[in-house]
Amino acid sequence: MSVATVDTVRSAPRSVPAPVLLTVEEAAACLRIGRTTCFSLIRTGELESLMVGGLRRIPADAPAAYLARRRAEQQAA
Repeated sequence: MSVATVDTVRSAPRSVPAPVLLTVEEAAACLRIGRTTCFSLIRTGELESLMVGGLRRIPADAPAAYLARRRAEQQAA
């Protein structure tokens, strides 16, 4: 194996699967809101979450679902 081959193998991009669950901080960043506001949405049931062991996680599609519900509510008003 030549040096060029080794460098090519090392620099080859890895395919990383998209996350299935987000941390509260990641979900807050997706929605462009603060961590405290995100926890408030979770507490009121507006943003879906679940516990994995002792960790609070948000399904990756939950922020988009929350946004879709909010948009539908505002369009209906």
